[in-house]
Amino acid sequence: MEKWYLMAIVVLLGLTVRWTVSLNSYSGAGKPPMFGDYEAQRHWQEITFNLPVKQWYFNSSDNNLQYWGLDYPPLTAYHSLLCAYVAKFINPDWIALHSSRGYESQAHKLFMRTTVLIADLLIYIPAVVLYCWCLKEISTKKKIAHALCILLYPGLILIDYGHFQNIYNSVSLGFALWGVLGVSCDWDLLGSLAFCLAINYKQMELYHSLPFFCFLLGKCFKKGLKGKGFVLLIKLACTVVASFILCWLPFFTEREQTQQVLRRLFPVDRGLFEDKVANIWCSFSIFLKIKDILPHHIQIIISFCFTFLSLLPACIKLTLQPSPKGFRFTLVSCALSFFLFSFQVHEKSILLVSLPVCLVLSEIPFMSTWFLLVSTFSMLPLLLKDELLMPSVVTTMAFFIACAISFSIFEKTSEEELQLKSFSISVRKYLPCFKFFPRIIQYLFLISVITMVLLTLITITLEPPQKLPDLFSVLICFVSCLNFLFFLVYFNIIIMWDSKNRRNQKKIN
Repeated sequence: MEKWYLMAIVVLLGLTVRWTVSLNSYSGAGKPPMFGDYEAQRHWQEITFNLPVKQWYFNSSDNNLQYWGLDYPPLTAYHSLLCAYVAKFINPDWIALHSSRGYESQAHKLFMRTTVLIADLLIYIPAVVLYCWCLKEISTKKKIAHALCILLYPGLILIDYGHFQNIYNSVSLGFALWGVLGVSCDWDLLGSLAFCLAINYKQMELYHSLPFFCFLLGKCFKKGLKGKGFVLLIKLACTVVASFILCWLPFFTEREQTQQVLRRLFPVDRGLFEDKVANIWCSFSIFLKIKDILPHHIQIIISFCFTFLSLLPACIKLTLQPSPKGFRFTLVSCALSFFLFSFQVHEKSILLVSLPVCLVLSEIPFMSTWFLLVSTFSMLPLLLKDELLMPSVVTTMAFFIACAISFSIFEKTSEEELQLKSFSISVRKYLPCFKFFPRIIQYLFLISVITMVLLTLITITLEPPQKLPDLFSVLICFVSCLNFLFFLVYFNIIIMWDSKNRRNQKKIN
């Protein structure tokens, strides 16, 4: 019984941190004519409540798509409609058509923050608790510590509760986590359903789609496509098709409806990347302005090829050798490939990589903690824009201390604990003197942390040159991108050498 009390305390602490961060201002507060991202969420409630379903995604006199037009899948729209009914009951002025634009009040802010917290309580937090509770081969104490570290991850807290952009990220991430839990525990149909809900809530969950597909396809191959595997494949196909039909049913009545929703979900005209994002295209544009040199369609083709080629080895490996561990690490690798190389990436998309990294925190605590620190740092320009410096520093320090104490991360840097034993053995066949890999990792971590601290101090204390107003933001993105490229190589090494590691372990046993 004591363990449940401890887990309840962890959940309460996570909720307290979230609510405390939400007491800050939010993106775009008091800044007409767009009023920022907070207004986008309120406006979607206004639109979904006052207009027929067929008009939600179309431009009209009542629905100006240039003013925070709805650009997420139907499940997000239904959620906005549900919140709008509650808002209508409390205060109809909050969602009055046209006249509610830019509405700001303490009562409404409290309402919006509460809806995020309730979504966390209903979907994301239960998934985190159950996932950690189902972890095998670790003590109850470590399970509770793992849940604490996930719930204290600053990136998601600062975006959903501080910046208030794309709030309800925890809904799509929560559904995805339920999907991971389902397919890892052989509840394949329930897991598939949960992940379909995640995609139909936010289209960026496509970052995780290939690992789900390859893992489940690999399971079908393993069972045999002439027997149980074929039956499972049919059941999975029916589950996916049925869930998509139910979510999209109001938009399947007319072809133009479906096409318009898809155009809103995938606005390729926006360009290769948005703002200052820590991916390869934004970083490379420092030296060569790809967006200005190459035609639009060539940019799309190049980004697709790089993304596909970077994630292909891990996906093939997962299909041929499906395992829960391989699935978790392939989620990380594929999401990171999408973030680094795909088309139209936003800086907050790094949260889609951070979730699976959180899941392997107890397996590689040192590297996972390092990655999660870098992921939060990569969003620093956005967080500073919304005056979230102090919440960022406090939540990041709290997360780092929790990880350091819970997992003793600085003691987990041996080749075995970094899961690089098999790789190191392979390297030593050609370089017998190569015995200092853990030390290299430690030095790289030290350089990374020092660089992040120095860039943060420079950004908040110095003014950039007038001719280079974005200098510090660009440096933050470039440094973060270098870190992410290193992590992409690292996670792929773990994936590709995993079977060798298991064979070596069996020989030792």
